[in-house]
Amino acid sequence: MTVDTGLEPQQEPRPQSSLGTAAARNLATTTKSAPQMQEITSRWLLRRLPWVEVSGGHYRVNRRLTYTVGDGRIDFVQDGAEVRVIPRELGELSLLRGFDDEEVLTAIAGQCVQRDFRAGEVLVERGTPADRIHLIAHGRIKQSGIGKYGDETVIAVLADGDRFGQSALLDADANWKYTATAETAGTLLTLSRDDFAAVLDRSPGLQAHIREFSALPEQRQNRRGEAEIALSAGHTGEAQLPGAFADYELEPREYELSLVQTVLRVHTRVADLYNQPMDQTEQQLRLTIEALRERQEHELINNREFGLLHNAAFSQRIQPHSGAPTPDDLDELLCRRRGSNLFFAHPRAIAAIGREFNSRGLYPDHVDLGGQQVPAWRGVPILPCNKIPISRENTSSILVMRTGEDNQGVVGLRRTGLPEEYEPGLTVRFMGIDEKAIISYLVTTYFSAAILVPDALGVLENVQIGRTRG
Repeated sequence: MTVDTGLEPQQEPRPQSSLGTAAARNLATTTKSAPQMQEITSRWLLRRLPWVEVSGGHYRVNRRLTYTVGDGRIDFVQDGAEVRVIPRELGELSLLRGFDDEEVLTAIAGQCVQRDFRAGEVLVERGTPADRIHLIAHGRIKQSGIGKYGDETVIAVLADGDRFGQSALLDADANWKYTATAETAGTLLTLSRDDFAAVLDRSPGLQAHIREFSALPEQRQNRRGEAEIALSAGHTGEAQLPGAFADYELEPREYELSLVQTVLRVHTRVADLYNQPMDQTEQQLRLTIEALRERQEHELINNREFGLLHNAAFSQRIQPHSGAPTPDDLDELLCRRRGSNLFFAHPRAIAAIGREFNSRGLYPDHVDLGGQQVPAWRGVPILPCNKIPISRENTSSILVMRTGEDNQGVVGLRRTGLPEEYEPGLTVRFMGIDEKAIISYLVTTYFSAAILVPDALGVLENVQIGRTRG
């Protein structure tokens, strides 16, 4: 009896009548690509930043002396992520108004301690002892207390240049009459009563000033806060002309060239025997340089000493109106400076810009940049930079800048003409062959960036880039 299994009977394999492709490959020349690398990006920042030659390893940014005593707000100096109060700006405090002993003011400023805070952090609590003053360098802080009917009320919202707790410096029994809560991340400087008292004990002049409060003398500055240059106009005859000079900052910012470097290792056997059709050393070097350039752009954005995000002036940082980046936000960025050249944003932030524009029926223009069409707003190109970080809250930043030394803008710094230079500002130096027959090359690039005047760079912070439900 035959049982039907539903399976077709197996057929005998046919004898091979020609050479198979697997065996034929042993005699064939394989066409191959050069090594590929996913990390490579467009690196628009490196391509569009004007590079200034730094022959001495340091680049000094000389500026006119700037302080705005008398405007009611306190100004600060930024040195990378470090923030310091300008000693003369302490004249905004009522107990120091009119006091002009630079040495004592500098000593008081030196006692101020930097504190970085995050959104939602409670900085002081109502009813607790007050033993220090807080100077707000950047951020927004809400003061809240208890209203007439027992409910919580907002007393004030403070921002850049404001302060609170001044009475605590002289009153040992002072208590906080409100709770101060950070609404955004930011930075403030604190001066404790004990530190202020230590300076006060060493300064008879300060003791006399506090006892005999005097009014602040009129200060003359231009609208940018620079020390005013005396001029005369519209006069006739032999009028006495005022003398003038442009005062400079006594301690200008200096940028030291930073570096990114690595050691490339290639075995002599690989370099000798496996060098056709592609030079193994050249390919290894090409991929290493690409990685160095990617890290260089990352440092230009994020380095705490010279990175653009950390060195943007607090007065040039703004918040979006509604979270997502709108045309209004980009316009506010542009209106704060003259001659903006470039926007930089994370690709996801650019996508968020596009969604907001489309929802309003707007379509950004395109401009030609080096033969490539890129989106633009008000004629300013919007370029991608994936080195701009995205926070855990799904927010990012958008940068706009004016570039070039002649425009008092943002410039890149580098040194060229170095020994064994492989590319401008990048060297490849032979380090020798070790006992394991491995060749070593030191690959180094030197660079930094400088913001010549504060309004050369603006930042739109805390931009929401996630897609919202409509």
